[in-house]
Amino acid sequence: MKKFFLPLLLTGLFFSASQLKAGAQFKLSNLTDKEAGQGIKEALEQGLVKAVLQLNKEDGFYKDALYRILLPPEAQKIEKTLRNAGMGKTVDKAILQINRAAEDAAASAKPIFLEALRNMTLTDAIGLLKNTDTSATHFFRTKTDQKLFEAFLPIIKASLDKTDATKYYADMVNSYNKIPTTFKKLNPDLPGFVTQKATLAMFDLVSKEEINIRHNISARPTDLLKKVFGSK
Repeated sequence: MKKFFLPLLLTGLFFSASQLKAGAQFKLSNLTDKEAGQGIKEALEQGLVKAVLQLNKEDGFYKDALYRILLPPEAQKIEKTLRNAGMGKTVDKAILQINRAAEDAAASAKPIFLEALRNMTLTDAIGLLKNTDTSATHFFRTKTDQKLFEAFLPIIKASLDKTDATKYYADMVNSYNKIPTTFKKLNPDLPGFVTQKATLAMFDLVSKEEINIRHNISARPTDLLKKVFGSK
């Protein structure tokens, strides 16, 4: 199946080995390549852990206006029809359980994401220092998103079944397909859609933490982060 990832409008940490952008608070001359690379990876790891903590709880997705997962675009086209036919509760239950599945699966995302981060080479990390227009989060995402999607997909599938999201979504789709005026039957890829949304939410939260580390001293709890990004 061909996957489509919506573009993330990320801003983040920008580095240059010869010319630091205004506002950068660290000095490359005081850093070894290893420290610089490990500092970037540690910042990303901190963001990943915070993302999991925020999303892996009841209503982590469902009651967050930004990350709440709605129906797939194909299903959104039929939502009004179903509600008008008196099946609003079925639609609402499907949406709730889809978000519960994403919340349940978020915990399992942590080791998958961290393993991908550990496999990010030091050369890749140091390369960020030589490019003034590359965000660390965006770089990590483009290097890993396909593998992460493939690893996260079966976990999402299991969570959809575990929380009965698959059942309620199937009930909704079947109800629509039985309407006499329905000529085009509906059966979009729910696991793929939820995996895409959950993955994008993770990376979006990581990018926010990356920005936080850059601008807030209090967000740099370790000596390495303080050395790389500044302690004052």
